[in-house]
Amino acid sequence: MKKIIIVVIIALASSCKSQYSTTELKNNFSPNQIKDLNRITEFFKDQMCLNMESDFETCYRRIPHEYLEATGYGFWSNINFEKQQDIYNKISYSTFQEIWSFCKVIYPESGKELKSICAVPNGKYQKYLVEIGEKNPVIADYATDINESGDFQSSSIKYWNVLKDRKHYNLNDPNIQLILAIHFLSLNDQHKREELVSNPQKKN
Repeated sequence: MKKIIIVVIIALASSCKSQYSTTELKNNFSPNQIKDLNRITEFFKDQMCLNMESDFETCYRRIPHEYLEATGYGFWSNINFEKQQDIYNKISYSTFQEIWSFCKVIYPESGKELKSICAVPNGKYQKYLVEIGEKNPVIADYATDINESGDFQSSSIKYWNVLKDRKHYNLNDPNIQLILAIHFLSLNDQHKREELVSNPQKKN
């Protein structure tokens, strides 16, 4: 009797895990790159769920999004940027350049030219988004925004849309977790990076 119960539990657990497809990741990234992407997601989840012993969806829904945005920035501004830069150095450069590039931002008042992290419209990550978008119209629109602007824009994913649209932003889906991780880490980088164009670094 005990053996039958154990088998049933394992079967149920396996069926739950298999409901989220990894096909899109495997179609677009190498095994080592997928490990890097998982590392990025886990870092984001650790930063977002700091001091919260709960799953990703529960953490996201418990964050006081409205209050934090009213203070000037979203919850992503609490991400430790130094630790984020460490993550850049822990992933391979090949993975980094399939997601991000650097562009130049000019501030007319000061004349400063600063580096800013941007999207790679033709990289593997963009192709991954397009493939996810074949089943998810919200992600399809997001992929189009990135392709047309070459940038990660705060208006492309709003926290209240993520909270309300459970169908297209399934917070238990590893694909959605990765997309949110890269999007909000990009916003955090854009907000906090203060690096002159004349002093480039390899990844951070």
